Amino acid sequence: MHLHMLVVLVLCSCTCGENPAIQMILNNKGLQYAKNTVTDWTQKILGNITLPDISGKVHIGFLGSIDYTLTGTSVRKCDLPQPSVEFSPGTTGVNASMLGLSVALTGEWKTHYGCIHDGGSFDMALFNVDVVSAVELGENADGHLSVTTVSCDAQVGYVDIRFRGGASWMFRPFVSQFRQHIRRKIESSICSHVEELTADLDYHLQTMNVSFDVGQALTMNLSLTGSPVIDVSSLNLGLKGEFFNIKTHSEPPFDAQPFTVPEQHGYMFSVGLSEFTLNSASYGLYSAGVFQAFITDSMIPPDFPLHLNTSSMGPYIPQLPKMFPGLPMNLQVYATEVPMFSFQSGVVRLGFLGAVKAFAIQSNGTQTPLFKLSVISNLSSRAWVDSGRVKSSISLDNFTLTLMESEVGAFKITALEKCTRRGIEMGLAKLNEYLGKGVLLPRMKQAQLVNSVLKVEQGFIAIFSDAEVSTNRRFKQQANTLVYL
Repeated sequence: MHLHMLVVLVLCSCTCGENPAIQMILNNKGLQYAKNTVTDWTQKILGNITLPDISGKVHIGFLGSIDYTLTGTSVRKCDLPQPSVEFSPGTTGVNASMLGLSVALTGEWKTHYGCIHDGGSFDMALFNVDVVSAVELGENADGHLSVTTVSCDAQVGYVDIRFRGGASWMFRPFVSQFRQHIRRKIESSICSHVEELTADLDYHLQTMNVSFDVGQALTMNLSLTGSPVIDVSSLNLGLKGEFFNIKTHSEPPFDAQPFTVPEQHGYMFSVGLSEFTLNSASYGLYSAGVFQAFITDSMIPPDFPLHLNTSSMGPYIPQLPKMFPGLPMNLQVYATEVPMFSFQSGVVRLGFLGAVKAFAIQSNGTQTPLFKLSVISNLSSRAWVDSGRVKSSISLDNFTLTLMESEVGAFKITALEKCTRRGIEMGLAKLNEYLGKGVLLPRMKQAQLVNSVLKVEQGFIAIFSDAEVSTNRRFKQQANTLVYL
């Protein structure tokens, strides 16, 4: 049971077909940390565990056989050795072993011999219990992780049992028979329990959603792209990591490119996120018509150097207030191509190609088209982790406006472009104040990331982190860990 819980924790923490857009890696350091955490947790809860009943039939000489049940068995003392756990490339899984376990148990016995029923208490000690098991990881047809017990061997070195109360004196001459029978029962039940728990884990893995909706426009697919990749020092899980338009579910016109997360054996977990994931989301949103908006003057910050009415546009388009004096305006802004992210060493870049249509709003509500501009904009962002927070900054690298159509005649665009750029930079400055404060790294109920490092590489972004795990509210341990977002 102890070994199985260890393997379960490892599997649930991490597990390559088409190129994965997301890679999750568990290093040997993480595997050993999981082992130590489970060992400590097991040691703490052993005193509160009631073991399953053991029942059987023992021959007691000329008297025939007697049916017995050992029930209410609890752990009184346990000498829990340090288990061994390692990646197994040969079986594409994890091997675990625990040698030399000794445990003292106490409980009640019940017997049934013909019409005679009896009972009492017992003390039992198991010495030199050895358990060796291997779990294989795989991928099923719909991209779920599968888990199978490929081998299990349990050996109990010696059993010492003492019956008390009732007619226990009758059993004393036959204790050796009880010992052998109980030892075989325990040995078979250990591996049966491991196989049962593995099957139960596999069932839950198959029922987990590998595709789910994100908002009202997108669906995300996190199915496996292939079988887990395992070597002697790491376990690599490749995920599809692709967003789709929730209505059309159409594939983007580009593919995920291969990438390799650099080895960081000093950490426990790592996760690499390809630019394909963000670009598939961008494609899904673009095809859903999300990248368009109508902007009115009420949406413009008061300190923005340009406001949406024909009078304030006079310095930039002199004929506009003469043709349409004192009218409010609105803008229709939309992307003309899919906005694309690019991960480069140390920086994330975003290119936006779009258009702006300007309208004057007549007193009767009619919108009169004024002009149309093309927009080329390039943004860059840097991100880092500081004090457990992801912080970032965004800068405007390029902003170009070009007059495409005009219902009010030709006009020079340079001044309008400079004014708009200045307003955008003011907005980014305020945004950077917020981004500079950062957002907390994600955490689970009993685990949090510490000492985290974020790196942007060519084609992907990776996060490396330590982890702090608590086995209960008062028990905490720290370990060097490489953990994904």
